[in-house]
This record gives sequence, structure tokens and C-alpha cells, in this order.
Amino acid sequence: MDRGGGFKAMKVALRQTHLTWQKENEPGTKYSKESLDSEKRRESEKSGVRLSTQHPSSSTTSRTSSASPSQHEESPPPPPLSVQPSPQVPTTPAPTPTVPSLNSLSFSAPDYETPRRSKMRENPEAWAESIVRDLREPRDSRSQPCDYPVTPPTEWRSYAQRRLLYGSNELDRDCLSELQPKQLPKGQTACGEQEQEEEETEEAYWASVKKLYEKIPSCARPRPPKPKHAITIAVSSRALFNMVEDRRIYEKEGLEKYMEYQLTNENVVLTPGPAFRFVKALQHVNARLRELYPDEQDLFDIVLMTNNHAQVGVRLINSVNHYGLLIDRFCLTGGKSPIGYLKAYLTNLYLSASSEKVQEAIKEGIASATMFDGARDMSYCDTQLRVAFDGDAVLFSDESEHIAKEHGLDKFFQHETMFENKPLAQGPLKGFLEDLGRLQKKFYAKDERLLCPIRTYLVTARSAASSGARVLKTLRRWGLEIDEALFLAGAPKGPILVKIRPHIFFDDQMFHIEGAQKFGTITAHVPYGVGQKYNT
Repeated sequence: MDRGGGFKAMKVALRQTHLTWQKENEPGTKYSKESLDSEKRRESEKSGVRLSTQHPSSSTTSRTSSASPSQHEESPPPPPLSVQPSPQVPTTPAPTPTVPSLNSLSFSAPDYETPRRSKMRENPEAWAESIVRDLREPRDSRSQPCDYPVTPPTEWRSYAQRRLLYGSNELDRDCLSELQPKQLPKGQTACGEQEQEEEETEEAYWASVKKLYEKIPSCARPRPPKPKHAITIAVSSRALFNMVEDRRIYEKEGLEKYMEYQLTNENVVLTPGPAFRFVKALQHVNARLRELYPDEQDLFDIVLMTNNHAQVGVRLINSVNHYGLLIDRFCLTGGKSPIGYLKAYLTNLYLSASSEKVQEAIKEGIASATMFDGARDMSYCDTQLRVAFDGDAVLFSDESEHIAKEHGLDKFFQHETMFENKPLAQGPLKGFLEDLGRLQKKFYAKDERLLCPIRTYLVTARSAASSGARVLKTLRRWGLEIDEALFLAGAPKGPILVKIRPHIFFDDQMFHIEGAQKFGTITAHVPYGVGQKYNT
């Protein structure tokens, strides 16, 4: 064939291939082998070129066509090409053919048609309905849900540590700004270099922590003693700290303003109150006892007993920790009187700034006193607890006070001389003096009498010559030792107390309390005995 004829034949073939592809992709069109052949013949006759029926695009179409009901039979040889019109394709849908096995079919790659295209050709309406049904059908009914592995929660990891879980070796410079770019060794990846740097950073961190804790001195708090063995001292918040301004807000503006004030100032440390130095001295005694007896349980145990609300406890805790007070037991009653808890705490001594609560505690048989601060500053000994007691209605009963108030001093002197060998009955603070004496003997047993951190004083208005013998014999009968006894025969106690500088002075008469306050002594009023009736 000449060059012009070959060109025309190629042009016709390309046009027929394009027409076939266009009709195959046109929706809603039905095809058959006869219709395709007729179209090819028309195009060939127009161009004057006769094509062979062995064209590759149509030689094996009958093998894979799903429109024919007899796929397993060999199709007859095609008739010679003519200009006869193609027969009409029946409009009724053909029955679904049985799909033969792959081994029984022999087809080449150009002749293969997908099952989806075969369904589309044999029954386009049913195929379209199946597509719509698949789209409307819930996704969960078509496929089983995938169970993705869930990483359990672990300890916090830095970004650098989590970054190692990913496959990328590129480092995020914004999040890993602390990682300095380094020249990687030959054969070492960025991920391996990052892991090595993480290990070095962790080792350096723990080394710095170890070095820090080696420099810090031991700050372990000593365990409080068991209540059944301890000498429990219950102290109110207004006795331990100076809360005069807080009390004023409560009395003038009410409870809500008081609570608001405490919450606003919970990080403001309270200043020391009248019982503060006494509590510090008790802690020093505990420290000395534990030096001599490491397992000692017979110690002072301080309990903060207050009717404040629990929300105020944060400020009290902050203040206690600020001053290093070893107070582990708190009782915050939220407006209710704390007296009912004193026996539950096995209280030996209760100190408060409220005289009403102190009187209520004394009626319950608990040693109590109302605390008053000194009018001027006074230096106190930090290495020795000094406690001063009045005699009548404090250590002893108010028996002799009755005679002095009702019959005068002369009858009082006669009565004391007559009953010199009869011990006096005990007063409200006699038990606390016994507790101090028991601890003193522990130091005496270790040959620490001269260095004992506890010292007791008797400061009384009695006269030694006329009424002092009965007092000393009573103490001896009780088995108690007083370190110093001061008989003033009615003289003021304030100047003597300045020389003693006690951490606390107990007395039952207010005029002695007021006189000692003027000289700066911290005093504790014991509202007990007949002296309270005379307001003295």
C-alpha cells in the first residue's frame, strides 16, 4: 500500500478507536458486537478502505461480553463485513450469568473487562440502583470497625522524648530549641543523637538534684508523741498569735467580713501572741529530751485549739510553718466552742485569750488560764523553760483564801500555824506542776540537774514565817520539788517577776496579773476560787 493509503487507513483506525471509546463511556447506551462492527463498516466504506475483521479491539470481545447468555460456547465466525444495519438490542434485562472460574478462561490483557463494567453493560438500571443503595447504606454495616491500638496513659514525657516515637528524623527547632545543633558522627542518625542527648540531660539533672540535697541539711520533722503518753498543751489561735485586729473586724463587721479578711490575707504571717514564747520553750525541752532519750514519748504535744472556720486554717498553717513551730494537731470547730474536744485530746493544760472559754474548761476539771501579753518587751531565755506559779487557788485549793477573805489575815495566820502538818488540797495547776517535775527527773537521771531546761518558781504573797511552812510541807508530801520559792508577804510581784523573766506566770487574782503586766511579764489568769467573787 502506498504512503497515502496507509495514512488514510491509520486515520480511519484512530477514528474508529475514538468512536468506540466514546460510546463505551457514554452513560445509558447498550452495546453489542454487531452494532460495533456495523459502525466500523460504515466508516470503512466512506473512506474506501476495507478493514479486516481480525482487528485486535474486537477479535475476542465475544469471550468476555456479559450480555450473551451462552458465554461458555464458542462464538461462530463473524459474517463478512457489509452495510447491513445492526440488529436491535432487546430491551429486556438479561438473566444474571454464572461467573466461570478464572482457570477456565483464557484471555489477553486487552480483552479483559472488570466485573463492575460487565454488570453495567448487562443491566445498567440494576447497576445504578446498587450504587445508590451502597451510598445510602450505613458505613458501619458495610465494613467492620477497625480497632486501633490505644496507648495507655503513662508518665509525663517531654516533647523531645515523644518526638522519638515518630519516624521522621527532622527536629522541630521551635520546640527543641534547647538542643544545640551538633555535627553527627559518621553513620549516626539524628534520632540516635537526640536519644543520646536525652540520656545525658537526664544524668546531668539527677546529678544536680543529688548535689542539691547533699547541701541541704536534714529537715525531717520529729514525730509527735502518742497522745496517751504526751503532755498535751492546747493553745488557742488568739493566744498563740496576735489577732487583735482580726477580732475587731469580727466584732464590728460580722463573720462574713472576718472570713473574707482572713482569706484575702492568708499568706500574711501573723505576729507572735502571748503564748508564743512559752510554746517555743516547750519545743526546746522536747529537743533536749530526745537527745538524751531518742525513743522518748513523754514529751510536750502542742494542739492548736480554735473555734475559727476551717478556711482560716490556711493562714494559721502558714504562720505556724513560718516560725518553725512543731504543731501537727489542729482543731478548728467553725464557731462551736472547742471545750468539748479538750477531753478527747487528753488535754493537760488549756491556754486561751477568752476568759469565758477558760472558765468553762475549769468547770470541766481541765487546767486552764487566760493569756495576757506584757505591756513592754522583755528578753527571755531561749535554753530554759521558766514557769512561775502562785500558791493559793492555783497550785493549792482556795481553802486558806476563804479564811483570809472572810476573817482577815490574823485568823489566816492562826489557821495556817494550827494546820501546818496537814497538806493543802490540790488546785487546778497542781497536775501541770507534776508533769514538769516528772520531766525534770529524767534530766536528773542523766546527771543534768544543773543544765536542766526546766525551772519552776513559787511566787506567793504568803509570809514565810507565819504560813510558809505548810506550803513547803505540802509540796514535799506530794513528792514535788520546786526550784525556787519566793514568799513576798504581800509585796508586789511585778519587780520580782522581772528578775525571773518567766515564759508564763499563773495567778488567780487580777491585781497581781495587772501589776506583772506593767513590767512586761507574760501572765495567765486562773479564774478559780473565792477570789473571783471579790473581783480582785
